[in-house]
Amino acid sequence: MYGLKEMLQKEQIRLEGILQKTKEQLKDAPEGKLRISKSGKQIQYYLRKDGIGAGTGQYLHNSDGELVHRLAQKSYDEKVLRLAGRRLRQMKYLTEEYQDNELEILYEKEHPERQKLIRPVELTWQQRLCLWMEEKYEGKAFKPGETEIYSERGERVRSKSEKILADYFYRNNICYKYEKPLRLKGYGIVYPDFTFLSKKTGKEIYWEHEGRMDDPVYAKTAVKKIKTYEENGIFVGEGLILTFETETSILSTKDIESKVKRYLCSSI
Repeated sequence: MYGLKEMLQKEQIRLEGILQKTKEQLKDAPEGKLRISKSGKQIQYYLRKDGIGAGTGQYLHNSDGELVHRLAQKSYDEKVLRLAGRRLRQMKYLTEEYQDNELEILYEKEHPERQKLIRPVELTWQQRLCLWMEEKYEGKAFKPGETEIYSERGERVRSKSEKILADYFYRNNICYKYEKPLRLKGYGIVYPDFTFLSKKTGKEIYWEHEGRMDDPVYAKTAVKKIKTYEENGIFVGEGLILTFETETSILSTKDIESKVKRYLCSSI
């Protein structure tokens, strides 16, 4: 499962933080343990401590409220410490042993001639990507008289900005589909500028470039479409990447690089 090792590492960091916080709290914890007794509707608290109040423990009065809370917190923190410590040891062991693509590595280590005789238990990432790229689709048609702009990959695009994006992906070996149709419930068919396949999730990631955001009509349509994406469970920063332009703020390679690094590099 792609992405699992990263999740395990994040969980390891979280548990380490919990352990550190809990250990600090226990440094100032009071001695002894809390015993709680209920008689009818009355709750009574007792302090159990070596040499004090043998058996039931030392009765704690209302004025000992702070001590009661600290003893309860201490008991909870000790349980957290044991559980988090046990889970952290498990996470460290699993993280050291586990590789997201270990089945793929196993297959690729086979001799090329042997690979031809084997049907892998799961398709490798490259095989899945090739099958995805080979899928046929019909993009959005161009209107007669529209300016003809072509990317370095040889496909026709609608704007210079889309050419900049397409060329960047092509030069950096990022596989994509241009204007692959997508049905959004409540909106209809849309043609995301670029579609990618996520190695981590196996799902598609969409990139929309909104190029005339200072045009009120265009901006209104763009906002409606973005909202519909999210209503369909495709959220900005997860399954949807956005870039924008106005007449005074144009798309730059720096913009693209930052988006790719932030949203695509960890996914494809």
